Amino acid sequence: MERFTYQTKGVCSRAIEIEIEDGIVVCVKYQGGCSGNTQGVAALVRGMSVTDAIERLSGIRCGMKSTSCPDQLATALREYLANK
Repeated sequence: MERFTYQTKGVCSRAIEIEIEDGIVVCVKYQGGCSGNTQGVAALVRGMSVTDAIERLSGIRCGMKSTSCPDQLATALREYLANK
């Protein structure tokens, strides 16, 4: 199992702790942010492939921001794949 923490940019959450095993998202925990929303996103991606999660979450915006907590998770997962 691989674990890493991604420092978010441009959103209310400060960081995302992610666990991945065999290309599958096992666990996601946001530090800060809107608790209900971040817990919901974390629950929805559990068991999803990294590539599917990136595809579904990329480009989601929060209000007038150019990103969101789900988009930041997609960014973290893209960075994970790039560093493999």
